[in-house]
Amino acid sequence: MSKLETLKMLQELYAYRSYGFTYYKKREFMPQKSNSIPNSLDKLEKSVHGCFLCALCKTRKNVVFGEGNIHAKLMFVGEGPGAFEDEQGRPFVGNAGALLTKMIENVLHLKRSDVYIANIVKCRPPANRPPLPEEANVCKPYLFKQIEIIAPQIIVALGGTSYHYLTGDDKKITQVRGEIFEYKNAKLIPTFHPSYLLRNESSKKDTYHDLLKVKALL
Repeated sequence: MSKLETLKMLQELYAYRSYGFTYYKKREFMPQKSNSIPNSLDKLEKSVHGCFLCALCKTRKNVVFGEGNIHAKLMFVGEGPGAFEDEQGRPFVGNAGALLTKMIENVLHLKRSDVYIANIVKCRPPANRPPLPEEANVCKPYLFKQIEIIAPQIIVALGGTSYHYLTGDDKKITQVRGEIFEYKNAKLIPTFHPSYLLRNESSKKDTYHDLLKVKALL
């Protein structure tokens, strides 16, 4: 069974579970004609909106696919939607989003619409907890396809969770922030998540210097 066929089988299983089923008879799955997820953002977004691959589908109000310039040189990747994002179906629209917008405009001297913003997972984890490995791992192919299509020159990983699921590295964000890594066909720079900065204002200076590195690379 191919990876895509496995994902489609899991999607159906989670759909049944969301309806309250705990068991159903074994069935045969027909081979699929395609072994890849959609290669356009529009089709990919439609696929994500119909996704039931993990339990987050049962508690979400809206899928938060991502937004911005589809030809952006710079892409920001957070960990997952919060309450405001879940309500509006857009990434980074709460207090952390307002801070991220200021970082983009005041430090990088770009418009928010000039960059692309997405998350590791597309649905809000309950109580804004970090996504579980099983949630992140089934959602990452969507993000990786976004990265492939947009083809940014620079990716900024916002926070340790984002950095970990992008790279597989377990180092703390304090150990890697501001470093420049080769990542696929782009440069990856981790920095603190805006939510962390709202609670720890003393770290804003470090993030400022990280963004200056981003600006220099641009």
